[in-house]
Amino acid sequence: MRFYALVASAILMVIASLGATAFAHSTADDPPVCETKVATLDGAIPAGAYAACETRGDKSFQLTIAPEDNGNINCSAWYAFRLTPQRRSRVSIELNYTKCGHRYWPKVSTDGVNWDYVASKRVTISGEGDDKTARFSIKLKDRPVFVAGQEILPPSAYDAWLSDVSQSPAAERWLLGKSAEGRDIPAMTIADSASTQRETVVLVGRQHPPEVTGALAMLPFVEALLDDSEIAKRYRARFQTIVVPMLNPDGVVHGHWRHNTGGVDLNRDWGPFTQPETKLMQGVFQEIETDPERHLRLMIDFHSTQRDIFYTIPDELPTDPPFFTRDWLARYQERMPDYEVKRDARHTEGRPISKAYVFDTYGVPGITFELGDETDRKLIKRIGRESAIAMMETLLKTQPK
Repeated sequence: MRFYALVASAILMVIASLGATAFAHSTADDPPVCETKVATLDGAIPAGAYAACETRGDKSFQLTIAPEDNGNINCSAWYAFRLTPQRRSRVSIELNYTKCGHRYWPKVSTDGVNWDYVASKRVTISGEGDDKTARFSIKLKDRPVFVAGQEILPPSAYDAWLSDVSQSPAAERWLLGKSAEGRDIPAMTIADSASTQRETVVLVGRQHPPEVTGALAMLPFVEALLDDSEIAKRYRARFQTIVVPMLNPDGVVHGHWRHNTGGVDLNRDWGPFTQPETKLMQGVFQEIETDPERHLRLMIDFHSTQRDIFYTIPDELPTDPPFFTRDWLARYQERMPDYEVKRDARHTEGRPISKAYVFDTYGVPGITFELGDETDRKLIKRIGRESAIAMMETLLKTQPK
């Protein structure tokens, strides 16, 4: 897909000219550095995160992994760091957790773009629950190695992608607003400029920083809406799509497990809207609602969990368009006959999450699109594209507003 090639090219050019330290962003808040005669371990990279580091001889590092705050938190136990070799060797890493235990299989990269799983023969997972730990080894050669629970997609990656796709005459990039720490929260509108009346679809991503597989699906999903295909042209002639790919840039940069810098799970703040990031989303929906030429039709929120699944509003609760979710997922299943589309349909009125808020407030389908932590990355690209095509096909069959 276009995103992967684009970002790879952009970042590799920077690293080639400046060296591997181009991926660094050293600040006073960086995790402590561990250094031996063999290697230096540090967290001065985008999303770099661990609480403490100790050495166990020249070839062994022990990391303590802890959440960003002491509040109630989902067990998305993120970690990311860099190993810079002093000489060629194999080093071992032990990950110990203050809560929740190990979740993400370790992945490595030498350029910050192309990532590989650490081979299973090099990884040992021990214990259960909060006591679950991981030990693995990394072979160091002559260049730094980045290690993380998932691929690192920092704000700069989104910036490169948006700069590229917004060159389409059907796309307009804009600034939704600023995060609590003043980082840009970018947005993009996709529509045929010749039409004025808009049925509107809203796509949201990266409320939860470690949920990278949701992002990896969202990007090809959006690219499918910008295709030159007949279905995409027909869709853009009738529908406007607002894309907010990264709502929590502060959490992404700091390597948070779940929260923004206010200590809040953004996907538990829809309704209260106490945080600057969610207040911006409230404004998006209010603007649509008060515009007589626009009609909200659908909201999809991209996330990750331990399996591929859609969390949806039950079919017995009426939505407008009626039965859209049922029909969309059925069409998506037809397009993916070798893949099982899973759905969990439930609703708690007043629950402050995106899908519930949108349904309770506007009566339209709210859908949480979840991708598995370790779902095959090639499959994720296909999922993103095929689900987008199925969505367009299904929406175009609905009665216009």
